Amino acid sequence: MTTTRQPTPVPSGTGTVAPADSGTVNRAGTAAPAGTAAPAGTAGRPGLLEVDGLTVRFQLRDAVVQAVTDLNLTVHAGELLAVVGESGCGKSVLAHALLGLLPGNATLTGHARLRRPAGERVDLVASSERHLARAVRGRAVGLVPQSPATALNPVRTGRRLLEETLRAHGRTRREAPAAAERVAADVGLDPADLDRYPHELSGGMAQRLATALALAPDPPLLLADEPTTGLDRPLVDHTLDLLRRRCDAGGAVLLITHDLAAARRVADTVAVMYASRIVERRPTAELFAAPAHPYTAGLLDALPERAFRPVPGHPPMLTDLPPGCAFAPRCERATDVCRTPPTPPAGTPGRVACHHPLTLGAPA
Repeated sequence: MTTTRQPTPVPSGTGTVAPADSGTVNRAGTAAPAGTAAPAGTAGRPGLLEVDGLTVRFQLRDAVVQAVTDLNLTVHAGELLAVVGESGCGKSVLAHALLGLLPGNATLTGHARLRRPAGERVDLVASSERHLARAVRGRAVGLVPQSPATALNPVRTGRRLLEETLRAHGRTRREAPAAAERVAADVGLDPADLDRYPHELSGGMAQRLATALALAPDPPLLLADEPTTGLDRPLVDHTLDLLRRRCDAGGAVLLITHDLAAARRVADTVAVMYASRIVERRPTAELFAAPAHPYTAGLLDALPERAFRPVPGHPPMLTDLPPGCAFAPRCERATDVCRTPPTPPAGTPGRVACHHPLTLGAPA
């Protein structure tokens, strides 16, 4: 399936465009196939979102941006999946692609099948803008945007944004005010701050308001794109624990973050993204204990509590990716075979997108 998305306007009356404590893992990871198997605690629960071969390209005047390439992942009900990686690797593009929020120069291929409550599956890539706006955004899939200051409607107070969102999703005019204050309190936002306009809010307040707007309709799947940006440590932990509780109650969260401590604290599974591709996906405890991909090992070595050593070199430009493995120019294990692309992680146990993995035995 190939789809070219047109620019999506911000709906009036909505709040958003759609819609380092290392901690410990709340759910113990167990051996599971990289790519599709559910971690401990989600066994037996069906896949809520199944992404297969998702690829996003942006056509520029004289170049093509390879933003997401052949991405495969499954998010199960009850699972918190964290996607981590350096800035610019394609993490946020993934979230926007799933909701049809890409600009007009984007080309989207592959599939992203969302399971609806009745059991039928809807391919988000093939869905029309009308269907995404009416049946998916906010209702089936919520989005916490990375930049709330540009996503919040500037001419409405936080209270009005929340109340309108709640009424649009079934609350009565009488119920909405109290429900808005409850949602605000859940994210650590003082109800008195709801009477402010977005430009009157601090960065942390705007982030919490955007989170409240995404949570208010109680969507089965939440895409949280850097939801702790601008928050101090106690509020970071508060927000992460709130996301964890949603999963424990049967919801699902796709957490996009560069904060490895946040991923370790709450995620069931971690997918590591590099230069538009998922290079490793494993249960959190396993990945932190014994990373398989050299890039994953480099990210972990950069943590202050570990070697505190940066990954050497710089990520490649997505308009000029090297042939084969994109990490090879930065990898001390690279050989001639790395000039051919490694197979992306899918559903086979013990596999990673590397010709020379550190652990797990055979390469993909």
